[in-house]
Amino acid sequence: MVNIKPQPGIMKIDLYEGGASELKGQNDVLKLSSNENPFGPSPKAVDAYSISGKALHRYPSTSHDELRRAISRILDLQPENIICGVGSDEIISLLCQTFSGQGDEVIYTEHGFAMYKISALAAGATPVVVKEKNRTTDIKNILNKCNENTKLIFIANPNNPTGTMITLKQVEELAMKIPKQALLVLDGAYAEYVDNYDGGSQIVKNKSNVIMTRTFSKIYGLGGMRVGWGFGPKPVIEALQRVRGPFNLSVPALAVAEAAITDQDYIKRCKEENNATRDWFIASLRKLGLACDNSFTNFVLLRFKNKSQAELCDQYLQSKGVIVRRVDGYNLPEALRITVGDRNTCERLVGVIEEFLVRQE
Repeated sequence: MVNIKPQPGIMKIDLYEGGASELKGQNDVLKLSSNENPFGPSPKAVDAYSISGKALHRYPSTSHDELRRAISRILDLQPENIICGVGSDEIISLLCQTFSGQGDEVIYTEHGFAMYKISALAAGATPVVVKEKNRTTDIKNILNKCNENTKLIFIANPNNPTGTMITLKQVEELAMKIPKQALLVLDGAYAEYVDNYDGGSQIVKNKSNVIMTRTFSKIYGLGGMRVGWGFGPKPVIEALQRVRGPFNLSVPALAVAEAAITDQDYIKRCKEENNATRDWFIASLRKLGLACDNSFTNFVLLRFKNKSQAELCDQYLQSKGVIVRRVDGYNLPEALRITVGDRNTCERLVGVIEEFLVRQE
């Protein structure tokens, strides 16, 4: 009798669902469900993609030296302390695989990114959920959940899907107080949207128990290429490099990411456009009587009176060709996460939401 079974924890994983991109029967669809940069990638990155096609018969670099050096040069980081992966998702998975297992606990906050729980379960570890305060990370609650079994603590700062964040002072305090055997992971997928914020890199430089992850999928507009990276203590990075697949990033992915990070003028313009439009968008939604926290990202978490109203608004938006993200799976059934598009897109969206609210009266 065949008795093939997956490792403990695997069948507890709920399949990850990305943001929808199509609506049945509609061609002119406005996709605001995946926090993509509406301006796309840097023209320099597009050119690099075209050129890289000539080398598709070649295996990619296993060391990622050129990309790591580019990241190091632009952000003033040590290249030997950088690891590159297939999006920051892979770095998260490698961290759980390398530093946790059966009997270990992995902490994340109640509205935190779904991949923390998925990766912990895949490694055989136990995910531990910590309550937030007003949809914001609460370091006291995290410390209260820590014990001798805690191996990893994930914080998205700014957080997805809430858009909120804590200060670097709070991050540093947390790093000082967590158990000796625990590693603090700062997920900085949206760090580039925050003024005067390094994602925690200076803390990483000064601590032996903190690692930072970043991605090229958001402000760099390279979601389709799947490139991310981590910066951490050398012993941690060396351990991760031993687990990472040798050819995890393709020739085009490496070339495009390198070109993208060197075009910081383009990134600056994307940030300025996003932040100005985002703040206008939030103010406009509040004028309609809707609740939303200040966001430090390229999306807004819009909250309704209850789950039913959120569902009805989502249905109305879809009827008008607009796709946003339901966040029931993040314990926010009364909310919709909406990507910040360009100004025209956001103006159109405010009009549609206002129509919905009038129909509700």
